[in-house]
Amino acid sequence: MAKLGDYFKTEDFKKEKHVPVIEGTSGVKSGVSFTVSVTVGKEIPHPNTTEHHIAWIKLYFMPDGGKFIYEIGSSVFSAHGESVDGPNKGPVYSNSIATFNLKLDAPGKLIAESYCNIHGLWESSVDIVF
Repeated sequence: MAKLGDYFKTEDFKKEKHVPVIEGTSGVKSGVSFTVSVTVGKEIPHPNTTEHHIAWIKLYFMPDGGKFIYEIGSSVFSAHGESVDGPNKGPVYSNSIATFNLKLDAPGKLIAESYCNIHGLWESSVDIVF
């Protein structure tokens, strides 16, 4: 039986526009707040149109040696040019960028996930070392 994790795709973000890119993790110190941004379409822009868009981004933390993963937060993108006048005729298009401010008391791994309405689930991660 397949598990949810079996459906996540990964790739080098410089080759694939759907991969969530985690930035702001260099120089992280234990117990000190820092800001992380997660962007989908960092190197290759994602269309973010009514027909083809990123619906959400989520960020998690898995501490080294921990038993459970922690959801840090999520961002939902709801404006993709929709309008009563038809697709891509609306006045608002959202860009798939989410910012999180957090502090960590243990090293581990930040894991970002994103969902494209056409191309499914995507994931990337970055190690946090103090």
